[in-house]
Amino acid sequence: MQNKEKKKRITLTSKEVSELLAEGIVTVILLLLLNVAIVVLISSVIENSPSINDAIWDTKEALTYRLNTNFFRSGRNLIVPFFFLLDVLILFWRLIRRYRQMQLRHIISELHYIANGNYDHRIPFELRGDLSRVVSSINGLVDSTVTAIEEERKIEQSKDELITNVSHDIRTPLTSIIGYLGLIEDGQYHSEEELLKYTHTAYSKAKQMKSLVENLFEYTKVRQPTVPVNMSQFDMVQLVEQLAADFELEANNKGIEIQVLPKENQLLMDGDTEKLVRVFNNLFTNAFKYGAGATKIVVEIEKVGTEAVVVVKNNGAQIPQQSLDSLFDRFYRVEESRNQATGGTGLGLAITQSIVALHGGYIYAKSNPEWTSFIIHLPLVRNVNPQQLSNIDEKANL
Repeated sequence: MQNKEKKKRITLTSKEVSELLAEGIVTVILLLLLNVAIVVLISSVIENSPSINDAIWDTKEALTYRLNTNFFRSGRNLIVPFFFLLDVLILFWRLIRRYRQMQLRHIISELHYIANGNYDHRIPFELRGDLSRVVSSINGLVDSTVTAIEEERKIEQSKDELITNVSHDIRTPLTSIIGYLGLIEDGQYHSEEELLKYTHTAYSKAKQMKSLVENLFEYTKVRQPTVPVNMSQFDMVQLVEQLAADFELEANNKGIEIQVLPKENQLLMDGDTEKLVRVFNNLFTNAFKYGAGATKIVVEIEKVGTEAVVVVKNNGAQIPQQSLDSLFDRFYRVEESRNQATGGTGLGLAITQSIVALHGGYIYAKSNPEWTSFIIHLPLVRNVNPQQLSNIDEKANL
């Protein structure tokens, strides 16, 4: 995380100030010697060339006459200011150049400090010009590096959690299977009824393991960015109504009424119907398992702009606020006992979120004492353009 340090100017050390003074003094001495050498050389050339001497004399006279001043009669009046101005410019350039080198030295020192593992530190100097852009680029590069390191740590932590959760969820039914099959193997049963009980329990636990492996495989598959999405046009209203009818018997057995409340008679859109069926299957199953005391499951469907918005809600037990943000994490369960009797694999909502993301949409949950709602936003078409939207509107109005 970037440390918000206050920008400050670079403060030179006493040693650097001495270096800067020494640089100035040496430069001044060299410039004075150079000036003397140039003056001597020019004087020698003029003295040995009468034509040049005469031309200079004529020029002085002309300037004196035209400007009505004696300033140009003496060569010193021209040479001294010229050399002084030139020397000041050269001295200034040399000192600025050395000061820039010192600034760069401070930047390199800060960079070495960061490279030694102090990734929360940033170069705090307030600079101008190219060095300012260099500092900004370095700080940006450090930010990117820190983000990459944090992402790598999260991935490693996620892998560890995946192994731990899978091991736990497989070990529990596997222990039961081995235990009951061991009793059968050793002949430790007293009747055929007891034998059937042992085999039924082992069979049920094996199905739990199969369900976990299948869900884990599907979760891994839908998380792949290259997973194929077989897009086709379908009617979302018809799809949801068909699914509600499929779950009607199970809902009646649990004393729950399923209602589908579309705001349009027809809502045509593009999507992979096979994967979207899994989304709603997971949401209905989730409501049956965790919506304690629910009497209704309501599905609302409407078109909002270029999106289809589907809300699946139930009036069962409220989900704690602290659990809402973690609902779509893999292996997360609101009840922390990881009881297979009341909970599934903890992958259903993670798979749901991944499938919705594959379609370019998003899903989130809200919960209050009245309703627990899962809100899905799905684009009507991929790569939307005005012509496609007009075609969809025309078909929807037929």
